[in-house]
Amino acid sequence: MTPLSALCRFRSSCPAVLLQDEKYYLRALGDDARKDCADFNIQFPEIAKDLKLPRFFDEDRFFSSVLRLGSPGVQLWTHYDVMDNVLVQVRGRKRVVLFAPCAALNLYLGSDKSPVLDPLNPDLETYPDFANAQRWLCTLEAGDVLFMPALWSHNVLSLEFAVAVNVFWRHLHVDAYEKRDPYGNKDPVVASRALQSLDKSMQSLLVLPPEYQQFYALRMMARLREKFCTSTASADGGGARDSSGGCRACPSLDDSKPAN
Repeated sequence: MTPLSALCRFRSSCPAVLLQDEKYYLRALGDDARKDCADFNIQFPEIAKDLKLPRFFDEDRFFSSVLRLGSPGVQLWTHYDVMDNVLVQVRGRKRVVLFAPCAALNLYLGSDKSPVLDPLNPDLETYPDFANAQRWLCTLEAGDVLFMPALWSHNVLSLEFAVAVNVFWRHLHVDAYEKRDPYGNKDPVVASRALQSLDKSMQSLLVLPPEYQQFYALRMMARLREKFCTSTASADGGGARDSSGGCRACPSLDDSKPAN
């Protein structure tokens, strides 16, 4: 029996320590969880021999490789990562629901997470705009590898006992990322500062009457759209819209179809 096969037998010992309907989710951490990134090859060298992780990046771009184990029914919240990554499914099956970056307006994102826990059965009374979020749905089987680009929000559900390894790498310059972030889920430094500045700007408008607040909020939104989501913005590094009006920041998937 290989070390990885032995690890997968972990499931058989769980009923003795779990209550009925209780679930478990295990995520590998660095040696010092406060500052060290997880590294599958270093922390689990015997198991690592059984698995050849894909390399789609230069060695100096590597950030972390995370071992994940979960019981059937474990569902991770809808969230995005700021780094490109691949999810390598080793054992079991997982359902993955993905949303392109341009769906952000409809996901009710707070920090890097959405409060919508079940993307296939959302509470539309509380989150009505979620109905407008176009999604892609796939099921991972053992041996499958899913590439998830940075900023693509995703929701993962274990359909059965599942073992996976997540590999993350930096595709921006290393200085773009937070230094003290072993989990790799903090927004890039300049993006974080921009959001903080926006919060301060919104707060400053509150001293004005409501009709002024709305008027200047709309002006701010118009400036953002002109800068980042119009064809005239592309010349100076902003986003651009294609001929159909879609934002080019939201890639089209010619070979995939969105879920209904």
